[in-house]
Amino acid sequence: MKVGILQVGRVESQTLNYVKENLPKIFPKIECEMIPETIPIPEEAYNSLRKQHNSSVILAIIKNLFKKKPYRRVLGITEVDLYVPQLNFVFGQAECPGKVALISLFRLKPEFYGQPPNRKLFLERTLKEAVHELGHTFGLGHCRNPFCVMFFSNSILDTDKKEKNFCEKCQKTIEKKIGELEN
Repeated sequence: MKVGILQVGRVESQTLNYVKENLPKIFPKIECEMIPETIPIPEEAYNSLRKQHNSSVILAIIKNLFKKKPYRRVLGITEVDLYVPQLNFVFGQAECPGKVALISLFRLKPEFYGQPPNRKLFLERTLKEAVHELGHTFGLGHCRNPFCVMFFSNSILDTDKKEKNFCEKCQKTIEKKIGELEN
């Protein structure tokens, strides 16, 4: 099953490659590929009062652009700060279930919290959020286990606490969902 990694705006290639190389280690039977085109940050997604971008608007654009492409899933990655109207911010958003997901790197960087840069921590957070949002595309909801990657991150502390992997229950579910898609 092919998952396309899409650059939304300018994103460092090392980060994109890290996600591309590590997602198949967590998801059974998927292969990741960089989508050659980059989509610009949509102006209509920007809310000047909040100084953030509405992730639902960006997701809808990604879905529309990639509905006829050969990818079973598309994961957009962006550097801009995202929100949905009911929340102050989101680390990402996805169709649940669906084909498209989006993560933001903006609040995953330790520097956002006044800490020194830490590349390893940043990449761990990025992978966790990528796995979490792709998990939603397979129909997984939020998990009650605070160490499961599908646990809802209310803050960066929740992201840091959880693992990059699914708990046993969610792992069984994801394997079943991916198996159904192969048939």
